[in-house]
Amino acid sequence: MAGRKENNVGDQSLAVEVRTDTGKGVARKLRAVGRIPAVLYGHGNASVSLSIQAQDLDTLLKTSHAGLNTLIDLEGDGAVAGKVVLIKELQRHSVAGTLSHADFFEIDATAKIHVSVPIKLEGTPEGVKLGGVLEHMMREIDLLCLPNAIPDSLEVDVSGMNQDESLHVSDLTLPEGVETGVDEALPIVHVATKKIEEEVEVVAEEDEAAKEGDAEAAPAAEESKED
Repeated sequence: MAGRKENNVGDQSLAVEVRTDTGKGVARKLRAVGRIPAVLYGHGNASVSLSIQAQDLDTLLKTSHAGLNTLIDLEGDGAVAGKVVLIKELQRHSVAGTLSHADFFEIDATAKIHVSVPIKLEGTPEGVKLGGVLEHMMREIDLLCLPNAIPDSLEVDVSGMNQDESLHVSDLTLPEGVETGVDEALPIVHVATKKIEEEVEVVAEEDEAAKEGDAEAAPAAEESKED
């Protein structure tokens, strides 16, 4: 089952079983008893087919503050014992939304890895209080760091932003040992001015008036032809 670890490298533990049978028929049988197929790969090793309790993984994801960036200690026999992994991909049923498959990637605690981390905005911009509109343009960012240094998220204080101001990747404060290869000039958040919104509304009203004028002119033209 899933649970928080005190001494291991991972943040959570997950019991898995190695399986030798593969195919759709096997997957259906696993799901019928509450388990799902999974695969472990990484470091150039041959992939290992696994099965896990779907409820265990679901609970792990719901209780972990790090989401898909949770470091997981695999508990099992043979090739998986003591492996520390990240969830590389999850598949869910298209209608029910239940877990149907998982891919795990083995990590090396001493090697930096690329992860995608959410960007969370804090505060209400001054420009929004004056009628501006907040545009959150970058919601996740790719980071490079050691596994034990993965931040849950990056917080950006937008409370001091005025209208027509932006914050960019270069404005982020990254934790020690964490870096990003993302273009520093890319915008993260922007406060659009009220003036721009009003101009858009005026243009829209003018376009609508022009369409109505064209519609009224058309019958008049038809009557002129008949005369």
